[in-house]
Amino acid sequence: MLDTETKPAGSPHERAVDALMTLLAEQDWQSITLPQIAARAGLSLAELRGLFPSKGAILSGFSRMIDQRVLKLDAASTEMLDQPARERLFDVMLRRFDLLQPYKQAIRSARRGLLADPLSLSAWNRVEVTSAQWMLAAAGIEDSGPEAAIKAQALALIHARVLGTWLDEDDVDMPRTMRELDGQLRQAERALETVDIVKNTMRPLFSLVEGVLHRGRRPAPDAADDIVSPSL
Repeated sequence: MLDTETKPAGSPHERAVDALMTLLAEQDWQSITLPQIAARAGLSLAELRGLFPSKGAILSGFSRMIDQRVLKLDAASTEMLDQPARERLFDVMLRRFDLLQPYKQAIRSARRGLLADPLSLSAWNRVEVTSAQWMLAAAGIEDSGPEAAIKAQALALIHARVLGTWLDEDDVDMPRTMRELDGQLRQAERALETVDIVKNTMRPLFSLVEGVLHRGRRPAPDAADDIVSPSL
């Protein structure tokens, strides 16, 4: 925890995030105010406002900070590149949970507050999806378009489910968390394989329908075709 009798260390951004997480370890999410955060961080309200638009944005800053730490660890290291995508993602997510360990009480408090507020929970899902996009990239899983969005949302939901197990586990080696994470990733992998099978099975039918529709489209007549040549 921060020592309020000495000047907090770190950049103003880091101090604001640390202040919120320290307060969350002491009290409920709903009871924490912006003046409290500013005072704990050694900032004025004006300075805090210049850094973050809201209390939720400060919590989002914490998530971004953890993401950056995961990425700095080079989770998708060379020794993991030959492993299946699920194994690489398991390694990345486990590193993330390990980095969250010092903040467990604060995260428990924030989670209770978010679950009690549907609007805040919906906004937080967007933060989780963004984080999931970076975790997928760290694992070397690259996609684009709708498939990328689906995978990121699926991983965000997996993280939320495993987070509950992690919060209830006292063992720092996280055996229950590891089992839950592995099970959730395997289940998601099977679901994606099923989707791929359906897509591959239906592709010939889609191609056939597209061909029929294409043949049914008559090209627009050229303007020159409408000109009747005068008789000679």
